[in-house]
Parts: sequence; structure tokens; C-alpha cells
Amino acid sequence: MDKNSNPMQPQGPKKPKMMKFSLYWMYSLIAFLLIGLYYMNDGSTSKEVSWTKFEEIAKGGGIKEMTVYTNKDYVEAFLTDSAAQKIFNTSKENLSKKAKVYTNIASADAISKDIDKWKKENGFKASVDFKKGSDFGDLLWSFGPILLLIVFWFIIMRRMSNQGSSGGVFNVGKAKAQLFDKEGPVQVTFKDVAGLSEAKQEVEEIVSFLKNPSKYTELGGKIPKGALLVGPPGTGKTLLAKAVAGEANVPFFSLSGSDFVEMFVGVGASRVRDLFRQAKEKAPCIVFIDEIDAVGRARGKNPNMGSNDERENTLNQLLTEMDGFGSNSGVIILAATNRADILDKALLRAGRFDRQIYVELPDLNDRKAIFRVHLRNVKIDESVDVDLLARQTPGFSGADIANVCNEAALIAARKGKSFVQKQDFMDAVDRIVGGLEKRTKITTVDEKRSIAIHEAGHASLSWFLQYANPLVKVTIVPRGKALGAAWYLPEERQITTKEQLLDEMCATLGGRAAEELFIGRISTGAANDLERVTKQAYAMVVYFGMSEKLPNLSYYDSTGQEYGFTKPYSEETAKLIDEEVSHIVAEQYQRAKTILTEKSEGHAQLTQVLIEREVIYTEDVEHIFGKRQWASRSEEILQDETTNEELEEKATEEGKNSNGNPKNENADIQNAEAEPDSNES
Repeated sequence: MDKNSNPMQPQGPKKPKMMKFSLYWMYSLIAFLLIGLYYMNDGSTSKEVSWTKFEEIAKGGGIKEMTVYTNKDYVEAFLTDSAAQKIFNTSKENLSKKAKVYTNIASADAISKDIDKWKKENGFKASVDFKKGSDFGDLLWSFGPILLLIVFWFIIMRRMSNQGSSGGVFNVGKAKAQLFDKEGPVQVTFKDVAGLSEAKQEVEEIVSFLKNPSKYTELGGKIPKGALLVGPPGTGKTLLAKAVAGEANVPFFSLSGSDFVEMFVGVGASRVRDLFRQAKEKAPCIVFIDEIDAVGRARGKNPNMGSNDERENTLNQLLTEMDGFGSNSGVIILAATNRADILDKALLRAGRFDRQIYVELPDLNDRKAIFRVHLRNVKIDESVDVDLLARQTPGFSGADIANVCNEAALIAARKGKSFVQKQDFMDAVDRIVGGLEKRTKITTVDEKRSIAIHEAGHASLSWFLQYANPLVKVTIVPRGKALGAAWYLPEERQITTKEQLLDEMCATLGGRAAEELFIGRISTGAANDLERVTKQAYAMVVYFGMSEKLPNLSYYDSTGQEYGFTKPYSEETAKLIDEEVSHIVAEQYQRAKTILTEKSEGHAQLTQVLIEREVIYTEDVEHIFGKRQWASRSEEILQDETTNEELEEKATEEGKNSNGNPKNENADIQNAEAEPDSNES
């Protein structure tokens, strides 16, 4: 096969080449028609007269030039100014430069005799020209406007066809799905999808069924009709679908939910029918619908909802088609959304989307694997620690981590470095989370000291509270909208206790407490802290039932559909909730003030160092307060992993013979060959 040929296109008999039509030809034709019409209309004022009137004008000397068209029995004459004023009844100023009259004649011979007669009797001196008329000019003048209308209609229809499907305006109901065949251009495989082990296992089973369906059908198993990928934006749902396209040796249709939506009535349902028709012809195959919530939103109670009616018809057709083909027809629907809560219940029932595959934000180990994937093409030096980067980016999605790696490379290139260093990654994380540094922002000495006291209050409390997030660094350099910031490593917990929430709340109030204790007045700098604390306190009381007066009660409906009202409690209970929230916040604020009073000397030292350096790190806080006595959860996880790896290495060593040779040489060789793949994934 020719290396330049596209493997995606069918290799059938070559079709004869056709001349490629261009709109430039159409524009040229329009210009030609307009120019021809312009030159045919010479700007003269003309009037048809009878032969008697024409003869009167000629005998009176009112004609300057006269043209006789011999093949049309037609004559026209340009008039003198005086004759034109009489004929057109107007002044000389308003008269056209070329005023003429025309009339029909019996024959050219007859007019020749009359001209000779006028010359003898009246001294006729006008120039006379005998010539044939242009039939093409007359046709152009008669049919030119009609041709222009046809041309404009053709252009409009062509534009409409370009905006519709590839088949033209009359095939606008055809599906817009992009087809990837067995050797398509998709280069993504499951090795490129780091983490997501459970989601990959579900999808790999679907690919396995399509490759070897008899393995499952012989035992009476049936392939799922559809699988829904659900998760926050950037977690890798579309990437996972691309990996399916790269791994599967079957046709793969890819399109977006918005591709079904069109301004024409009935187009969405028609495209759904056409999509499934194509899929059945290519079966076994996979159909991937990205952002399915664009067409799969829950239907309203009122069937006549105006603009939503077309979308609901499209959804109804999609539901019908998913029920229309057999279970083992080999057509599987993959869909992705980050709003599964708004999808129609009929779409999620068994028999349509049988499986919901949750693609969550990556945890610590997944982030390490994702960093390794994105660092393959980045030149890094020995200072870059993947474990630290994974710990530094809690809550980051796969797309966010890719952005961190790219941003770090840009920062290093901007500084003229040959390799990307650890600090470049730290700066990239800071920029993505907090925004750009604004060192040019003007602050007075008092403002700078106030900011330092505030941030030192956060740092001091987080150091002495067991469940507070571990401190990374503190800065008083303005970044984004913040005048200063304390950076932490948020703990990724599966469950959170009341004590952990209270410690986090106390550390958050440390800035306001430090202002009141060491400055004697409070400022607006704690606005964001107070907002977070208030939301957290209400969550403890209303959602988690963690209050003394309202224990074990939750006033939150996670489905949003069980009740017809949004506040399932009385006014007296609402008052009690407000009192409990105020009590919790006040208690933690007083606790923060107590701890800062006890550690006032260390807080003062930390403030002074922060004013002098503007940025301090964990080592600086440790130098002042001593080593923090509690290890973070991420450190415990990494320590456990190190221990497990050491145990595995020890077991491997014990499995060798006394002469150092492995017991099963072939097995060890296979494991050694498999190691790089497992590490990369």
C-alpha cells in the first residue's frame, strides 16, 4: 500500500476525477453580468416616439447622430439640446448629457430614402450609421436579472449545504459522526491512560468482548448495550474513549451530543436514526457520544415546552434506537458527561446504559502515574521529585497535571534553563492555583506587617494542630486577588471526623485571631477565611449532624427530587441552626487566640522572617517551632508503599538459589520485560 495513502479511506476502485467547483467562478460570472449590463446602459435618457414624431424632429434639425439597425428595423437618434428640452419637457440643467429617442421602421431601405429626402429639402446634417444590432446584448439585458437571481439562489443553497451535513442541505439529517477504522489515526492506547485502573478494567472488558464475543456468549453472557463515563471535567473521560478507539480493532464512531441539535425541526431524530443505521452496517463497532447531557437532559412535565420540544424528540429517538437492536448485535454505546444528575432516568435504566463508570479525580498514586506520563517528553533534572509533585497537587485532574507540566516547561524556557527544575514546577502550581505574582503592587510598611502577621497566624496554628493540613510555604507577595497566602498540602481523606473539621476551622481563623491579638484591630483581609469557615460550620450542622443540639440530623437532600420544598425544617429549627453555627465558630476562634497567645514569641519571630524574606518554607517554620510531631497522611501512604516495595524485593531475593540464579529463569525474564510497561502506565 502506498505510504501516502490514508488507511482510513476504503481502498476500492478509483473514481474519475471531477472538476472541482469553486465559488470564484460564480463570482466572476456575476462580475461579467454586471459589467455587461453597465456598458449596455450608457447612462442616456431615452424615449420611444412614433415615426411621425421622429420625422418631425429630423426635419427640424433636432438630431445630432442617428443609428439604423438593419437587422432589427429599429432606429435611434441622439438629440440636440433644444430638441431634447422640448421632447422631455425639462430645463437644460436637468437634461441628461445623452438624450435620445427611438422608433421602429418598415425597413432600412425606406429610411435611406427618407434621409436623402431630408438632406435635399431641409439640409439634414446629422451623422448616420447603418449597422447590425447585437442579439447577445438584448438577451443579456432581458435575462441578466434572472440569471443574477439564479446565481444568488445557488450561492445561498451552497452555503446552507456547507453548514449542514456533508451530503448537502437535502441530507442535513445525516449523522455527523467521525468514523475511525481499524487503522485510524488515533494513537492513544491504555498505556497512555495513567491511573483509572477500575475504569480501564470496565472498558477493557468491552473491548475484549468485541474482539472475542464467543468467550462470553458461550456461557450465556450478554454484552452491555451502553456504558456511561461519569466524572468531573478533565479527569480523562474522553481520553479513555480515545484509548478504546486505539485499542479496539473495530470501527469507532465519535461525535458530540450537540451534533444532534439543529435549527431544523426533526433533524436531531433523523441524525440519531442515521447514526444507528451506520453503526449496524459496521457492527461490531463502538459509538462514542461526548457530552451526552446536551441531548439527554431530563424531559419536562409539560410536553409543549417550545424550544425544548425538538431536543426531547431527539432524546425519545435515542431511547427507541437503544432498545431497537439486539443485545448481541455488536453495537456498544459509550457516552461521557460530568452532569449525570440531570440526565433523564429512562436513559440510565438497565438495558440502555447498563453501566456507569465513575472517573473520579486521581488520588495520590494516580497523580504520580499521571505525572510520569506527562514528564516523558519534558527535560527534567535530578531535583524533580515525582512524589512531592503528586503530594503538592491534591484535587488536580489529569488535565490540570498536564497543564502543570507544560507551564513548568514554559517557566524554565523563559528563564533560559536547559532543564526543568523542581522550583519551576512549584512556581507552575502556584501560578495555576493562585494566579500571577504581582510584585509591583504598592503596599505600605504597615500593610505589609499586617499581612505578615495574618499569614504567620495561619502558619503557626497549622503547625500545632494535629489534623490541620501540613504547611508548605507562606508568602506575602500579592498573587491574583490575594495579598498573601499560606500554602498547604490538603489531606486526602476517605472520611473526615469532627475533630479534623474543627482543627481545619481553627487554623483558618488563625489570621483574624492574630490581627486582633498582635495589632489590636481587625481588617478585611480575612474575608475569604470567614466565608470558608461559615460554609464549613453550616455543613457540620445541616449536612453531617455534628452539633450538640441537633445531633444525627441531616437537612440535605442529595437527590434534589425527593421533596417539593428546599428547607425541610421550621423557623425555630433554622434559628437553632444559626445559633449552633455561631457557637462552633466562636469556640474555634477563641481556641485559635489561646494557642497564638501561648506561642506569641514564635509567632513574632515568624512574622519578622516573613517581612524580611517575603517567602518562607516548612524548614523556616521548623527552625522556629521545632519539628512537627504529626506526620501527614500522604507521608504515611508513601512510607507504606516504600515498605511494601522493600518486602517485595526481599521476597524476590529469597526466591533465588544460593548461587544467585533465579529458580525460574523464564518467569523472571518475563517479569523484567513487563516492568517498564507497568511503571509507565
